Amino acid sequence: MISFNKISILLIFFSFSLFHSQTDKKDPLIADFTYLMKGKIYKSTPNYTHEELFSLQVTKDQAFFISEKSLKFDSIFQSEFQKAIRGGTTGINFRGKSFPKSKFKYAIIQSNKNIQFFENVGMTLLSYTEPMIYNWKLINESKIINSFNCKKAELSYKGRNWTAWYSTEIPLSYGPYKFSGLPGLIIKISDQSGDYDFELVKSVSSNKLQGKFPTINKRRYEGAKETTAAGLQKAKKNFNENLIGSLSNSETTIVSDSAENLRNIQKQKQRDLNDQNPIELVK
Repeated sequence: MISFNKISILLIFFSFSLFHSQTDKKDPLIADFTYLMKGKIYKSTPNYTHEELFSLQVTKDQAFFISEKSLKFDSIFQSEFQKAIRGGTTGINFRGKSFPKSKFKYAIIQSNKNIQFFENVGMTLLSYTEPMIYNWKLINESKIINSFNCKKAELSYKGRNWTAWYSTEIPLSYGPYKFSGLPGLIIKISDQSGDYDFELVKSVSSNKLQGKFPTINKRRYEGAKETTAAGLQKAKKNFNENLIGSLSNSETTIVSDSAENLRNIQKQKQRDLNDQNPIELVK
């Protein structure tokens, strides 16, 4: 029997059942950037702008894009997991622990071949692969942004029109979210409706990256089940609609009060899903 105040912890364990896997240390970092995302993420509150920091960690052949809140979440969880192991127990005490909660729980890997998108739906890590973005329109216009000499590019991508400013001073063809393929790092990119904006706010100098590796945990991208963008959205919808059934299938018994509270959570999650103003309007 499980009470409601343990349900959220149980769901954390669903998502982190393979958390003991370590970060990938095959290739060292060659660049480390932080972007500030400003987004009008809900249709019902168009005047509210959500702000969140994202990390772009670049190795020789690929770049990892993920919310910094997700990285901090993983770090705290890993710390508690290691404490439990050293203490000779599998139980983890979350009391007094504050876990950062990202509005964007995906991870993206960019390379010069494709773009891979990863997201957990319940206990299942799903992913889909898309080609790199090649249909940029380069514009003969330039300006300085955050001390970088930038050039302009435009893009129509999945229902939104974007304006990007990239710098050939940083000869890396990466950027925030899925945006890559330009002859320099994207410093700033905004959609014309004003709903979303990503801007580079921090970079780590190369001399501080000696011996450093990506901090993203492998469970964020290894062992994923392949699907499509539409398939992932359908899986999220189905999981939210069948949250109680998912817990029941895990052989968890839920007391009646907790079941009612869980139904309320399920309804709120469904409302949030329907209220989303996504970056991609067309899947």
